[in-house]
Amino acid sequence: MFINTEADLDQSLLRNRTFDDLAIGESASLVRVVGRDDIDLFATVSGDVNPAHLDPVFASTDFFGHVVAHGMWTGALVSAVLGTKLPGPGTIYLEQDLRFRKPVSPGDTITVTVTVREKRPEKRVVILDTRGANQHGEEVLNGSATVIAPDRAIEWPRTQLPDVALVRHDRYEHFINEARALPALRAAIVHPCSPDAILTVVELRNEGLLSPLLVGPEVKIRVAAEEAGVSLDGIPIEAVEHSHAAAARAVELAAGGHVTTLMKGSLHSDELLGAVVAENSRLRTDRRVSHVYAMSVPAYSKPLVVTDAAINIQPTLDHKRDICQNAVDFLHTLGVAEPLVAVLAAVETVNPRMPSTLDAAALTVMAARGQITGARVDGPLAFDNAINSDAARTKGIISPVAGQADILLVPDIEAGNMLAKQLIYFGGADAAGLVLGARVPIILTSRADSLRTRIASAALAKLVAFRWSRGAKPA
Repeated sequence: MFINTEADLDQSLLRNRTFDDLAIGESASLVRVVGRDDIDLFATVSGDVNPAHLDPVFASTDFFGHVVAHGMWTGALVSAVLGTKLPGPGTIYLEQDLRFRKPVSPGDTITVTVTVREKRPEKRVVILDTRGANQHGEEVLNGSATVIAPDRAIEWPRTQLPDVALVRHDRYEHFINEARALPALRAAIVHPCSPDAILTVVELRNEGLLSPLLVGPEVKIRVAAEEAGVSLDGIPIEAVEHSHAAAARAVELAAGGHVTTLMKGSLHSDELLGAVVAENSRLRTDRRVSHVYAMSVPAYSKPLVVTDAAINIQPTLDHKRDICQNAVDFLHTLGVAEPLVAVLAAVETVNPRMPSTLDAAALTVMAARGQITGARVDGPLAFDNAINSDAARTKGIISPVAGQADILLVPDIEAGNMLAKQLIYFGGADAAGLVLGARVPIILTSRADSLRTRIASAALAKLVAFRWSRGAKPA
């Protein structure tokens, strides 16, 4: 992202210099400040993810001892001057040689100057000296450019560039790194009979997060692996006839302590969860099973949990108490000592005609009376004043939760699903999905999930299973 100087922003039109107008010794300059966004965006566009440019830990051991900008970021400034200033619009770039003299560091102010050195009339070829210097006057780049200069004067409106918002993924980083440091989690992958499901298994195995056991029809599993182009060498298979049998067998394995988590493959969620909560299942607890989306939202300063967006369709007040406690206990395992729970409704006042506001008020009182423990709960709160302090102040809401919620407890599955999908697709959020309330965590992933989201889901399940093994398991 090149940051326009004030002088640049005042220029609403781009104007060029024709070959005939150009004079030997004529020059033009462009000034830019390099920041973290510039480096990250250049890496994103170019694909150059050399850790010398992106990772401070790696860079501290590298030649310069700190992160440096890509050399071609500075080189791109030369192109910007040639294309917009001298000669400007209509210029055809033929050749460039560059010599990088000094590293460019985040925070440096770089001035790039091009100067006409030679004109060749036969083909309107112009040779220009190119030089870049930092704020100390130290040369960081030099070379020469060969261009064909325009033959006619052009005056063109400056294109207004789109706003760019970087989606950073730092919210999960600590949890993923912590999970990678633990032994691989023994996981039953239930009915992984599609190429997508098999690829996910191999990715998570390669990341060191899961030690998978594939439970399902062996022929279908091997066909899916062949279609995915991956090897199943070293991955055991527990052969059963069909998806229903796979769910039942995976539950038996988890109840017997042979695996410590379940992961949905290519069967429907209802089929897997039906086996988990069946009457004879030894994975049932006194809690209602519920789903959490652990979300990394770029516009929010901390991880955000949305519950329940996938399992409980129209939860009762008792169900909501369990849904809330599951989410609270989940955040306890991640080190949040007293999560802030916002019970959402369309408004922040109790309205007898809106049952969700009555449930929210009841849950607030239940938390105050010890029926929900380990959290501060408040509701009803509308979405805006649950996550935005200014919105809460504007409405005169005095609340220990408003504006800084860790957990958003939604009224029903429709509200939760729409909220989560809006945050994902409009807000650029990542959403790691887990099912809680059983004796083992259950990983739910979707074909639409990115690799990063699948990794985050497995990492969170791994942390939960590890801490449950030390006595924090639900009753």
